Amino acid sequence: MKKVGITGGIGSGKTTVCKIFESMDIPVYYADAEAKKILASNVSVKKQMKDLLGNAAYHKNGKPDRKFIASKIFSNKELLEKVNSIVHPAVRLDAERWIEKTNKSGEHPYILQEAALLVENGSYKHMDALIVVTCPEDIRVSRVMKRDRLSYEEVKVKINNQLPEQDKIKVADFVIHNDGKKSLIVQVCNVHKKLNRSAQVN
Repeated sequence: MKKVGITGGIGSGKTTVCKIFESMDIPVYYADAEAKKILASNVSVKKQMKDLLGNAAYHKNGKPDRKFIASKIFSNKELLEKVNSIVHPAVRLDAERWIEKTNKSGEHPYILQEAALLVENGSYKHMDALIVVTCPEDIRVSRVMKRDRLSYEEVKVKINNQLPEQDKIKVADFVIHNDGKKSLIVQVCNVHKKLNRSAQVN
């Protein structure tokens, strides 16, 4: 079973594209969503986060204080890297378990692993293929402002902390354009057909 990565900048529409793949019976591991769960429940991760950022990183009920954590890391790349070095290994292990479990059925030609930082952290190199979802920055900014109730400046900081889209496209095997001009369903179907054929050949 092939492992296919899918990534894109914040607000690019990765989740929407993944849902279309899921409608075609392709399993998707949502690394960013799982990272949030791990941040809230993994005892070792919570301890390391508190050691790094202090007890204020978590509310009294044990849930992470996302606003506090964001205020610390998105203006400090060194801290951001340290947080990633705590969370990413735990997510990677969780993903490996999920893949092993999913692979047992043998009924899927490939699986998708969705994550925002697949290119930044080099994880895409361990995938059989990489899909990059692109979207004009003005649409991404507007979308994230509404979704996360953030200011324009806050969204721009997040975007600026991520690798530029063109750098992700350079290492992509497939590019899906979420600009409203081309049908997402048609694009996903085309990628699905190619990945299916590739899986059958191998």
